[in-house]
Amino acid sequence: MKTSLILTGMAALAALAFIWPTSAETAREIPAPTADEATIAGPQTIVLAGGCFWGVQGVFQHVSGVTSAVSGYAGGEQSTARYEMVGSGRTGHAESVKVTYDPSKVSLGKLLQIYFSVAHDPTELNRQGPDVCTQYRSTIFAMDDGQAKVAQSYIDQLDATKLFGRKIVTTIERGRAFYSAEGYHQDYLTLHPSQPYIVFNDLPKIENLKRLFPAIYRPEPALVSKTGS
Repeated sequence: MKTSLILTGMAALAALAFIWPTSAETAREIPAPTADEATIAGPQTIVLAGGCFWGVQGVFQHVSGVTSAVSGYAGGEQSTARYEMVGSGRTGHAESVKVTYDPSKVSLGKLLQIYFSVAHDPTELNRQGPDVCTQYRSTIFAMDDGQAKVAQSYIDQLDATKLFGRKIVTTIERGRAFYSAEGYHQDYLTLHPSQPYIVFNDLPKIENLKRLFPAIYRPEPALVSKTGS
């Protein structure tokens, strides 16, 4: 559970800054992957987990070529794909985002570059900022062997650069179903821009995306409420 949900107002934001002085994401400039997926026709999907799904969803909703980004759960069973149960850390699920994209406009490699540099810190094991437990792990839920190969190659490439200062702990999982999260979690960043958790942890990610990837930044997000995903 996110403790920030019970905090409101500027006093709460100050409290967050005091308690979690390193929570706001610091983006890293990293090289693009040397290996990418082959050109594929038609929409593709990848499921990415990297901490609270509010911020990860918000980032990819602002990427040109992404047609849909849906918050949800992956890694566990359908019967436990509910927020209250996932929050126990015992379901095997990770808070995840299913990203649907047009490969003629944005490649899997570019999405992974954003994932590793802007969306989260891939060196934090089973946590992101103030959120701690396995449901906040860094995991790529690959749809096929090709995606898994591209992801693993990129992890190896980034580890070799030593730009992160620590080893990347992102795991790659195959054959895991994705279950959409409850409606109140969808488009959360856009709908609650003044919520202290969003202000401190997630809005900086959007600014980092705009700064590091201006060519593919889209001002108007691809909202679930508009796409009907």
